[in-house]
Amino acid sequence: MKTLTTLIIAVVIALLGIVSYAYSGLYDVSASSPHSGVLDWLLSTTSHASIERRASEIEVPELDNDDLVLAGINDFNSMCTGCHGAPGKDPEAMGQGLNPPAPDLAEEAAELTPAELFWVTKNGIRMTGMPAWGATHGDDSIWPVVAFMTRLPELDEAAYQELLASAAGQGHHASDAADAEHSHEESDEAADNAAHDHDEPHEHGAAAEPETAPEASEEHDHSTHEHNR
Repeated sequence: MKTLTTLIIAVVIALLGIVSYAYSGLYDVSASSPHSGVLDWLLSTTSHASIERRASEIEVPELDNDDLVLAGINDFNSMCTGCHGAPGKDPEAMGQGLNPPAPDLAEEAAELTPAELFWVTKNGIRMTGMPAWGATHGDDSIWPVVAFMTRLPELDEAAYQELLASAAGQGHHASDAADAEHSHEESDEAADNAAHDHDEPHEHGAAAEPETAPEASEEHDHSTHEHNR
């Protein structure tokens, strides 16, 4: 009985300590401060175990399909590269400010199973910046991205760009890629037009002759005047 009472008192003291620490404001929640080693290990281990457990019952379709991969790369390019980057492409500003940083998906694809990649893409991960794409995308839109990610460890920058060009018009986000390309072409055209206008001489009619100053009035000769006396 005494042991149980001591244990209860210890738990109550620990809980009071945790609550007091939470209200103290001592913990730095800024995204610019990294987690401590212990907290990083705890979160990472918990996350990996959670993903593995929940993905174990997912039935994986046939992913070794070139059409599925081509359908997935445009979606990957629109949905994932902003935070994770791609071969030869760094993450954008938002991705560079994440804490913990978004992992390199080429490395993740080599370590995680297709079922685990699917589960993370669909459900996201709390407090990491990884969204649950399943809220806006059906399974049939997510599996092509997973199919592409399984190929990602094999791709360098040139191979990635070649595959992206081959996938024009395919995938859930194909229109996004087309719009981006169209916008890029319009920007180039506008820049060319601006340079052409700058180089071309402006013709606004013949230049006006410089105005000449009116002739100075003749000097007044007082000697020619007769003054009344």
